[in-house]
Amino acid sequence: MHLTRALILLLLVGNAFARAQEAAARPNILFFLSDDQRHTALGCAGHEILQTPNIDKLATKGTRFTNACVTTAICAASRASILTGLHERTHRYTFGTPPIAERHSEASYPAVLKRAGYRTGFVGKFGVSVLKGEQGVMFDEFKPLNRNPYFKKQPDGSVRHLSEIAGDHAVNFLKLQDKTEPFCLSVSFNAPHAEDSDKEAHYPWPKAMNGLYNDVTVPAPRLSDPRIFSGQPQFLRESMHRDRWYWRWDTPEKYQKNIKAYYRMISGIDNVIGRVLDQLGQLGLSENTIVIFSGDNGYYQGDRGFAGKWSHYEESLRVPLVIYDPRHPRQSATVNDPVLNLDIPATILGYARTPLPAHYAGRRLDQLARGQKPDSWRSDTFHEHLFDRFDIPKWEGIRGGRYVYANYFQQEPPFEFLHDLQDDPDQRKNLVSDPNYEETLTVMRARCQQRRDELGGEYSLENFPTNRFLKAKKSSL
Repeated sequence: MHLTRALILLLLVGNAFARAQEAAARPNILFFLSDDQRHTALGCAGHEILQTPNIDKLATKGTRFTNACVTTAICAASRASILTGLHERTHRYTFGTPPIAERHSEASYPAVLKRAGYRTGFVGKFGVSVLKGEQGVMFDEFKPLNRNPYFKKQPDGSVRHLSEIAGDHAVNFLKLQDKTEPFCLSVSFNAPHAEDSDKEAHYPWPKAMNGLYNDVTVPAPRLSDPRIFSGQPQFLRESMHRDRWYWRWDTPEKYQKNIKAYYRMISGIDNVIGRVLDQLGQLGLSENTIVIFSGDNGYYQGDRGFAGKWSHYEESLRVPLVIYDPRHPRQSATVNDPVLNLDIPATILGYARTPLPAHYAGRRLDQLARGQKPDSWRSDTFHEHLFDRFDIPKWEGIRGGRYVYANYFQQEPPFEFLHDLQDDPDQRKNLVSDPNYEETLTVMRARCQQRRDELGGEYSLENFPTNRFLKAKKSSL
């Protein structure tokens, strides 16, 4: 009898040891995502004012991708791309469309990981719509958090900022983690997205950031020369870009107030990230947890006389991306190869040693993060914006190593841009009418049409259904 008990105990110990070994072989993944943060808005990216010490520390120990872009610069479509590994034209989700199709949500990175034995969690701004029951297919723990307002009253009567509440839930998820199984926790912040319904306090920051940046004067946007705005075509001058510029950036006083508040929101995110990483260390999970930080789209911050995102310029498309793998530490490494938001789910599954769904459009970044460039890498990327709204023009385009092409295809006639990033990195010149670039224009136009057709074909309301009421509604974007 005692021998039998000893054998059973030995088997249980052996099974626990085997599970622990398997968990160690399959790393945990902690993915942070911000909202409306362009690629320059980090201390480690060279920003001279903005303080982001915790993200900077990740970049110091890991890899910062200096040429990361989103495929669609709006939160709904971008977050759907991050979830599904697909372009907007393929997953067909943005504001006002039907929910993400079941075949895509069930092939999303959390659903694949959950089936593979990962404990999956989500905290914060989900930003997409899925069919009933699909959240349970993707996540073991799901804590959606919505702003408006950012400050929420707590059961004890205190008031906490949404970023800090996200941190609370993330810490609780980690405290409940069984070390014999791997986890993937996605922490998706609402910040630093503006509170669009509040025209006085656009950027509510956590109280912990009170006083930060009070003693500095933020320089005017580098591309704020009025001639840059006046050089835009009429349909962009009259778009939502300009409406929201008047809300936030149109006077020096308003600019100083709002840009400092915006910076405090980003520093607030960084503070929460530091808290979550500290908890990770206290639980002994740091050495086997990969940390990823990125943003869902860029942000103009007054450049070009614009607010918002939604278009083809670099300020709109480029986002921060940092990956830290404690198993392969690096010293302030940077990668300038073109990478995309839809590479993130492929990368997460790659780290988890889980096969990628065959239809994913993204590529794994783990080799690049380790400094090992694959034999071949993409030479250009396809971008688009298909939200059906009267004051946000639709467009599609190609961003190459040197040239950027964009076609605002619903204008009458269609309006094209061609920029040379080598000679004109600020994209102030449109070369479409320059005969010296006629061949380049032809090549880029053909490449755009090729990628468009590969990813779903020409846009139409028939193949991209939408709820038309949003065209006349001032929603929060």
